[in-house]
Amino acid sequence: MIEFVFAPDDVARVRFAFSPLWEMVRSLRVLADPSGHALHLPWVRTVRPRLRGLGLEPLREVVPPAGYIPDFLTPPPGTPLPDLAAELEIVRATPPEVVAAELRWTERGARPSPARLALAAEPERTLERLADLLERYWEVAVEPYWPRVRDLLEGDVLRRTGALAAEGAAGVFGDLHEAVSWHAGTLTVDRRWSFRGEPAGRGMLLVPSAFVWPNVSVMVPPYQPMLSYPPRGVATLWETGPPDAPRADALAALVGRRRAELLAALARPASTTDLARRLGVTAGAVSQHLGVLRACGLVTGHRMGRRVLYVRTRSGDALAGGQRSEASASRRSGPGADSGS
Repeated sequence: MIEFVFAPDDVARVRFAFSPLWEMVRSLRVLADPSGHALHLPWVRTVRPRLRGLGLEPLREVVPPAGYIPDFLTPPPGTPLPDLAAELEIVRATPPEVVAAELRWTERGARPSPARLALAAEPERTLERLADLLERYWEVAVEPYWPRVRDLLEGDVLRRTGALAAEGAAGVFGDLHEAVSWHAGTLTVDRRWSFRGEPAGRGMLLVPSAFVWPNVSVMVPPYQPMLSYPPRGVATLWETGPPDAPRADALAALVGRRRAELLAALARPASTTDLARRLGVTAGAVSQHLGVLRACGLVTGHRMGRRVLYVRTRSGDALAGGQRSEASASRRSGPGADSGS
């Protein structure tokens, strides 16, 4: 059991960020064990043939299907506006002795594999190989899908930032994950290892991650206290089919067919351009319908750099049945037992 005991001012230091590097590293774990991440099978089936000949064996060696991932591969994101190139520079700047020590470290004192020991014996060369492989892997396996993943992560950050402002810590942690609970100033995470302590003035970094599903990942002091969790709406990430017909018909009778389609599509956050592409209509038509839905309090828009990202409000979720579908997806997947990093 992991317990973070919050002082009164620690809640004010809760912040959100997400990371292309985290998504990429976590996606390697999904490829290594698709059976444990069934939600992502559509992505796995598409990506696996593209990876032939890339020589990813060193990455697969250091990112196992379960257990410890070397911390130098997953530095805590330092900004809410992620930049993969900057994150890879942080990885490349890891001191060789840290690379060697983390590659040799195993849980419960097990001996590292010969291949891992060989990588640890040449930490500078290994670090450069891993960083180069991550760049190649990103271009083939993650970058083509990054816009939809990014929209999902940004939307979750927007939702939970609003909940933090309106309801405090209980509004953020109350429905974060079934392994996470908040009571009387203590954040508890159900894990197979133990820790109890305070954020020690460093706050708590919350990192939504599509590929961490169905688990959570925790980092404790002396590192930056961090909790990575699946974002709301992740169950719809790879959906391409139409919404449930009876529900869609009833919603269309109430708000109109196109607006019902928009509400259904916003089960995961999206931009006007993305919605227009997915629904096969013009961006102008989408903007007009979104204006009506905003005026009714069913969706809201948030500017993220040059883009505006639209998300359903709680009223929109309730009308579209999003809360129930998310709950049922969670029940189908069951609790995770990932040991994280």
